[in-house]
Amino acid sequence: MLRITFLGTGGSLPTRNRNPSAVMVNREGELLLFDCGEGTQQQMMRAKTGMMSLSSIFVSHFHADHFLGIPGLIQTMSFMGRKEPLMIYGPAGTREFTELFKAFGYFNLKYEIRGKELKPGDVVEGEGYVIRAIETEHSIPSLGYALIENPRPGRFNREKAVALGVPPGPLFSKLQKGNPVEVDGKVVRPEEVMGTPRPGRTIVYSGDTRPCEAVLEVSKDADLLIHDGSFADEMADWAEESMHSTAGEVAALAKEAGVRRLVLTHVSSRYTDDVGPILKDSKKVFENVIVAEDLMELEVPYRPE
Repeated sequence: MLRITFLGTGGSLPTRNRNPSAVMVNREGELLLFDCGEGTQQQMMRAKTGMMSLSSIFVSHFHADHFLGIPGLIQTMSFMGRKEPLMIYGPAGTREFTELFKAFGYFNLKYEIRGKELKPGDVVEGEGYVIRAIETEHSIPSLGYALIENPRPGRFNREKAVALGVPPGPLFSKLQKGNPVEVDGKVVRPEEVMGTPRPGRTIVYSGDTRPCEAVLEVSKDADLLIHDGSFADEMADWAEESMHSTAGEVAALAKEAGVRRLVLTHVSSRYTDDVGPILKDSKKVFENVIVAEDLMELEVPYRPE
């Protein structure tokens, strides 16, 4: 399972139907949170994502609409009896930010908060995946993130294994896990009975940014790109000045990268009642695009074989 829940999709300011930035990824039951704007914990309750299985928070940058929800969330988890450490990753300033929770005794947390600062190119190892920090272009130090799953084993050829003398049972499992087995003095190797490795899935989260080369590169052939799409193209000058992106610019990047699906988020409050201009400008260039809404969920499937 790889499920994305958009907990907050607004840009800079909360509106009546959009919370500030927060995107939850549920990968096989492990929760990973990308940004945590104010009100995120309530959105988690509304979406029924759970929070106690949250292993890590990845902060893109320290503008308030991307991190103000963290203090409330970590205290709520403490009240609920959390004992496991929580990792908070982010750009320069992350370590100081996490130290604040230790400095202010009134938080009285019952678990450990660990902060780690990342630089572009740094990799966080997970179980069956990595998360790569990406250089982005915003008005303060900022990062995007790519969740890249490990390749999956190829398909197991049962008939060939039997023909090679391997009896059904535990030896099948060993071969599927990549281990050679011995049968009647003969060694059967995994590559003899396993097909070509199959790709895992890739999700890219840009955070706030101008369209940039680093996001383009990591997004090539990605299954899902979640990108700052703050403005319609008519606001191109302001997007450039404020270091955000327009829908058409992002659509062009997605097309060049060959992504399978594009989701635009961080929507400016000027589009509270109508995201039509954003969607129209993006679809002129890239068809498989949607504008995120709060509490929207997406499943990211494996690619067809």
